[in-house]
Amino acid sequence: MTIRKPEKLNRGDLIGILSPASPPFGEKKEQYDKGVQYLLDRGYRIIEGPHVFEEYGYLAGTDAERAEDLNTLFAHPDVRALFCSRGGYGTPRLLDKIDYAAIKKHPKILVGYSDITCLQLALYAKTGLISYSGPMVAVEMGKGIHPLTEKHFWPLLTSTRRMAMKARVAEFKPQRIHPGTAEGRLLGGCLSLIAPLLGTDYQPDFRGAILVLEDIGEEVYNIDRYLVQFKYAGILKQINGLVFGQFLETVDEEKTSPDLSLDEVIHEYTHDLAIPILANFPYGHNEIKYTLPIGCRVRL
Repeated sequence: MTIRKPEKLNRGDLIGILSPASPPFGEKKEQYDKGVQYLLDRGYRIIEGPHVFEEYGYLAGTDAERAEDLNTLFAHPDVRALFCSRGGYGTPRLLDKIDYAAIKKHPKILVGYSDITCLQLALYAKTGLISYSGPMVAVEMGKGIHPLTEKHFWPLLTSTRRMAMKARVAEFKPQRIHPGTAEGRLLGGCLSLIAPLLGTDYQPDFRGAILVLEDIGEEVYNIDRYLVQFKYAGILKQINGLVFGQFLETVDEEKTSPDLSLDEVIHEYTHDLAIPILANFPYGHNEIKYTLPIGCRVRL
């Protein structure tokens, strides 16, 4: 497969904003406006997909409308990057409506995380496009992006030099579950958005990959269920390395039945893997996050 790395972003470039999942409604509309201003203040021009604010239940318009925004922005001759307004729900519904052939001809920067994960992995599987798991317009950019998040975001998009990501920052204590070093394509994102792709045409080839996994709002038994799906699909035996982010909001305070801890569940699925494994790496739903180049070759 041909790997397609988009050209770097320069000040003055045109950024297209879209909502592949949910629209920025309620308080997120105000945050969206602040996020747009943040991008303008950095010297970029903005164009919005026609359905960014469309409301169709919890979706930003129908599947056809959201897919139209995506395809149109990728085909737009002046757009250099696509920034997602937010995550939410519904991105998996677009995967069979994307013009992958056109995206092969017009590879561009795509930034998002959470529900956007499935889009990023499908684009990699179908076109070889490298995309970025990073801050979104109506979330981090609109709330006031953390300096560390900002520091590790823009250089990835605006430079062609190699970068090192040091896992240890003051706010986090990454845990080395299994020592070692490995190289491979960086694949993954939000766990619950990767699982639906397994066994489909939109699943990337995980052989030799460095797999990254995180999530939010999933109880431990759900994380267990997703990991057993990875196990039965043979993926845990195919990868060269494994990185767990943080799993936020996993505890149900009202639950009284016996439970397993997240550490116990992770141990059960990783104790027999002879690969380097890191946990508590800050990316994805974390306020303080590294931006990850999904599909890029990395060294763990």
